[in-house]
Amino acid sequence: MKLLDPSFTPPAGQILAQRVQELEAKLDALLASRGAASPLAATPDSTAPTSTPPSQASGPAAASPPLQAVSITGDFQTAPDTETRLPVTGYMDFHVNKDSGDAFRPDFHRFVLLFGHSFSSRIKFWSELEVEHALVEGGEESGEIAIEQAYLDFLITPKFNLRAGMLLTPVGIVNERHEPPSFNGVERPFVESVIIPTTWRELGLGLTGDLGRGFRYRTYLTSALDASRFNAESGIAEGKSSGFDANMRNPATVARLEFAGVRRLTLGASLYSGLAGSQTPTVNPRVTIANVDGRYSFRRFDVRALYAHTWISRAGELNRLMRQQTGVNPNVASRMRGYYVEPAVHLLPRRLRHDLIAFSRYERYNTQQKMPDGFLPLAQFNRSSWVTGLTYKPVPDVAVKFDYVFNQNQSAVLRALNGINLGIGWWF
Repeated sequence: MKLLDPSFTPPAGQILAQRVQELEAKLDALLASRGAASPLAATPDSTAPTSTPPSQASGPAAASPPLQAVSITGDFQTAPDTETRLPVTGYMDFHVNKDSGDAFRPDFHRFVLLFGHSFSSRIKFWSELEVEHALVEGGEESGEIAIEQAYLDFLITPKFNLRAGMLLTPVGIVNERHEPPSFNGVERPFVESVIIPTTWRELGLGLTGDLGRGFRYRTYLTSALDASRFNAESGIAEGKSSGFDANMRNPATVARLEFAGVRRLTLGASLYSGLAGSQTPTVNPRVTIANVDGRYSFRRFDVRALYAHTWISRAGELNRLMRQQTGVNPNVASRMRGYYVEPAVHLLPRRLRHDLIAFSRYERYNTQQKMPDGFLPLAQFNRSSWVTGLTYKPVPDVAVKFDYVFNQNQSAVLRALNGINLGIGWWF
């Protein structure tokens, strides 16, 4: 899903804007050589069809239908009070995964389309529709059709804008920037899938803005997590509502501040807090997540790192309640944490259009970091991983990936399996 924040432009948007500008320049040159006025140089009303019937027009350009003017810039601004249909974009990825001792498992993992519309220079709409695993069957976990984003932006000033709808929770690096070419490795980082839920979206509203000097922010009130779906293995990851049967009685709060500094440095910090007891009314635990992260590039070297810590209040009461209701103890911890560090190097010279990136990512993630009184940690969920591989980009928007995953846990009985992953992902 692309981050569709008006305060900055995603890479595909920059490429699209450049292509549109090139096409406009070519059209202007062509019409000038034929003695015709460029419709793209018209007044703001140029989005309306021409009032001259084709039969009454003269010149070679008269046979073509009237052109619609579309202006695309870094923040997708258009002329005042102009309604514009923004381009359809999207991303897809195909994976082949293999754990030790298993056969290869191919999977067309995601097919995602993004639709946007500009009602005016001040009101923008963005949406994202995803099909997972290329198949959806009722009553089976074979696939999913989901709305990943669907929100309106009300642009007031660069520092203060309103946003409302289905929102990606601004925690971590990958949740808002999870298109396949934007990260190394076939699968998303484990820490940003377990300690921080992946594709975490909630209904909500809030503020966004660019404060200047490299600082930008997002802060929302959103629907809360569902503690009845927390468990020992995936922590809070299964508790996201994804906008379905969302609880807004006690909305959660989330805020993120980012600094995009000089020399390709980006730093970020997020804080989330919310009650999660909508389905467990007698126990209403509070979930708090804090994370810090950074990305830096120097010449042909990149590095990114992230740390996340999760607190769950009343975890012991939650475990006892769920054991009474379901007969199974979820063994939810009162604290969970994880971190990763990923250095990478671009192996090919800058003058080549192709790019080959070698990377290695170390992750440590424990969903049983601290247990409530009366509950013991399950050692198999105190885990670490080395993910090492290559990312080849024949063009910036297409990534062919390979990695090998070395997994470990602290259990003396249940051994973690290593894995091989192949994948190709693209956005447009």
